[in-house]
Amino acid sequence: MIIDVHGHYTTAPPALAAWRDQQIRSLTDPSVSADPKDLNISDDDLRASIANNQLAFMDARGVDWQIFSPRANFMAHHIGDFSTSSTWAAICNELCYRVTTMFPDRFMAAAMLPQSPGVDPKTCVSEIDRCVNEYNMVAINLNPDPSGGSFSSPPLTDKWWYPIYEKMAEYDIPAMVHVSTACNPAFHTTGSYYISGDTVAFMQFLTGDLFKDFPTIKFVIPHGGGAVPYHYGRYRGLAIEMKQPPIPEHLFGNVYFDTCVYHQAGVDLLTSVIPVENVLFASEMIGAVTCIDPETGHYFDDTKRYVMAASLTNDQRDKIFEQNARKVYPRINSIIDAK
Repeated sequence: MIIDVHGHYTTAPPALAAWRDQQIRSLTDPSVSADPKDLNISDDDLRASIANNQLAFMDARGVDWQIFSPRANFMAHHIGDFSTSSTWAAICNELCYRVTTMFPDRFMAAAMLPQSPGVDPKTCVSEIDRCVNEYNMVAINLNPDPSGGSFSSPPLTDKWWYPIYEKMAEYDIPAMVHVSTACNPAFHTTGSYYISGDTVAFMQFLTGDLFKDFPTIKFVIPHGGGAVPYHYGRYRGLAIEMKQPPIPEHLFGNVYFDTCVYHQAGVDLLTSVIPVENVLFASEMIGAVTCIDPETGHYFDDTKRYVMAASLTNDQRDKIFEQNARKVYPRINSIIDAK
């Protein structure tokens, strides 16, 4: 079985983006209304948006399941205030839930949180409760920088974030650490900001002691962990100089990496530097890079090919493709096994 832990609803019907544009306009123009009741997306439109896109690629590539969340760069937590984000998150999460009801043997959902710069994360708790209890979602996406590029929030090890971690522990759900759209012109959203966010998150975990307070919670750092595998020696050395425990002891019971790395050498590096037990299969398909690699003739985001070609045993591939996901996302087990 192959479980892709990193997918986004990037192919939602155009009506969703149109409503979001209207919501953004309403922030500065009182004459513009943005009522969620005005957004009407039919089941047929949802079904077509998936069947002709994500599902078609999953079938072609032999992927059984995808953990599916709202489009990452659409989260845009820096826009508006908490009310803006709360309404937007509720809409996007409901659409992902509807997709899981239409394709119950292929998709499981992860929740977007209604984060807003400077707003206490405890305001996200009710949306976590709703998504887990009403929608049976199996994870959350946590934005470490709701500002969209200034990194003005406390580090992820700060107690400021603890209300979210308490819910993660209560429900036994992991968080994928994922930034959104960059509003800082120094960043390209998918080319530098995403990778920066991943790297910053790892370093925050390395410098802190979060898992003494929350020994069971788990985080997935996407996009192969940003710069971590390539600069792993730097981080090992910094841990020594900061008098922190060795990285495997300090972090690898709680921090994991996905395979959203779009070339063979990158996946080879990831799987040789990071313990296989901490690597989860993912593609972020359809997402950051949607074109075909002219050097291989295959899509860049066809990451299964890279895992299959890496120097791994069948047992190691099974861990990456299935078993690690079952461990890190325990709520998926009852869903998968019921099918």
